[in-house]
This record gives sequence, structure tokens and C-alpha cells, in this order.
Amino acid sequence: MKIAIACDHGGLNLKNAMKAYVEKLGHETVDFGTYTFDSCDYTDFAQKAAEAVANGECERGIVVCSSGIGVSIVANKVPGVRCAHCHDLYCAKYTRLHNDANMLAFGEKVIGEGMMQELVYTFLNTEFEGGERHERRVAKIKALEEKYCK
Repeated sequence: MKIAIACDHGGLNLKNAMKAYVEKLGHETVDFGTYTFDSCDYTDFAQKAAEAVANGECERGIVVCSSGIGVSIVANKVPGVRCAHCHDLYCAKYTRLHNDANMLAFGEKVIGEGMMQELVYTFLNTEFEGGERHERRVAKIKALEEKYCK
């Protein structure tokens, strides 16, 4: 699977560890930055990763900042992206099963490398459950995008 990844300066250490882990799992990464600890705007990097997921360049995406909140908000502004801000395994699993989330966000100051690996593994290895009720709800999310994202 091809995975878009991105972070700001507050998520660089965890993004670098996550990139190595994703590649160890056999996936390809497309790294949209940042690459230094210089202060920068998370918006610029999360947007690029989200656009790569939305346009089909990448199948899924993972974005990191200090808390995970900012990057998740940005990613969710891109039509076609369903980014879940997760710091526990239950949410990482069920956002794929029920919401067909295509992006994951977390914060470097919130989780450590061990939890990151478990979240990433769960997110990348859980498929959308489908079924009428979940497909209906994802369709409603898409309809909201069409209504408001013009």
C-alpha cells in the first residue's frame, strides 16, 4: 500500500519512526515533510498529504503534530478525506471498520513509539466492514462534503 505521511516540527521524531515502521511492514511511503525541527505550519504539510490521498496518489495517509489535532482538522478540510484523530487501538480499529477512514492522525506529545506502531498496524490492517448501515453513513459524509465543499 502507498501511504502519504506528513508532520510539522512538533511531530518530526515520531513521523520519522513511523515512516521506518511503515516501510518495515512492506508499505511504500510518500513523505510530504517537514524534514527539519525549524518552526513551520502544520497546515502546509497535512494539506499535501491529504490531497495525495484524496486524488488517489496514495491509498491512505498518516499525519503527526504535537497533539494530532491540528493536522486532523486540516486533513478533514480536503474533500474525500476521512481523517481520524486516534490515540487508542479501539478508535484506530473502528474508524476503519465503520467509517472507512483513509487517514490517521496522532500527536507526538501524546503517544510513544510503541503505541504509534500498534495504531499504525491496526489502521493499515483493518478493512472497512461495509454493510448497509456503515455504507449509508459514509455516503452521508460524502453528501455533506458535496453540499459544503464547493
